[in-house]
Amino acid sequence: MRAEKNYLIAEVESHLKKSDYVILANFTNVTVADVAELRSRLAVEKAEFHVVKNSSLRVAAKALGLPDFDKALTGPTAVVVGGKNSAGVAKVLKKFFTDKQKLEVKIGVMDKKLISAADLAKIADLPSFEALRSQLLGLFSQNAAAFVRVLDARVKKEQPAAPAA
Repeated sequence: MRAEKNYLIAEVESHLKKSDYVILANFTNVTVADVAELRSRLAVEKAEFHVVKNSSLRVAAKALGLPDFDKALTGPTAVVVGGKNSAGVAKVLKKFFTDKQKLEVKIGVMDKKLISAADLAKIADLPSFEALRSQLLGLFSQNAAAFVRVLDARVKKEQPAAPAA
């Protein structure tokens, strides 16, 4: 292989190693200004948007042991990687598509498993981790408060009221 190809493959490999997920997108009709806006939105989640050659992506993915997503490698391809919050990145991509109607998610890979574009959209619709945490704590506190009320009623039932002073 030529040195240029080796360099491109190594660059794509370095992108793919940045996170445990990768999202492939078709960026047809996306302008330079749109890409700049998307990159700034993704920066909040510490994610990155990179345009890559399909042949380099295919070789790099195979070298890293990622599942076979050759069917998705048609047309121009960009990869979204980085950051720890894959659901947050999916939310950003979905919102960008809703706003611009230009970016199309092809497929994703999470924990070395293929995820369809429809499943990524479902992941984007999930509440944030903080919202789920607060819902869970709310459930715990509701049950604890109900338990305390039951105990209090039991104590009041067994003990007669003290005379007023």
